[in-house]
Amino acid sequence: MKIQPLFDRIVVKQQEAQKVTLGGIILADAEKDRPQIAEVIAVGKGGVVDGHEIVMQLKVGDKIIYPKYAGNEFKLDGQDYIILRQSDVLAKLDD
Repeated sequence: MKIQPLFDRIVVKQQEAQKVTLGGIILADAEKDRPQIAEVIAVGKGGVVDGHEIVMQLKVGDKIIYPKYAGNEFKLDGQDYIILRQSDVLAKLDD
C-alpha cells in the first residue's frame, strides 16, 4: 500500500533506538530514548494552508530531526511511520 500525505505534511520512518550507550552499556527497551532522527518517506504537495502559501522544502530520502513527541504515529503493512507537518521539522541533516 502507498501513502500520499496532503498539503504541508510529510511521512517519516523513525530510525532505530540506540541499543548501546557510548560507554558500552546495553539498554533495556524501557530505557531507550525515542529517536528524533527520521527519514522522509513521502511528501505532500504544499499549497495554501491556513491562508499561507506553503512551499515544500523537504524531499523523499532526506534525513531530519524533529521534536521528541511531534506528529501522529501509525502502522502500515507492519511498519511504523509518523506523519508530521513540515513546520514541525527542526533541521535537515546533510551527509
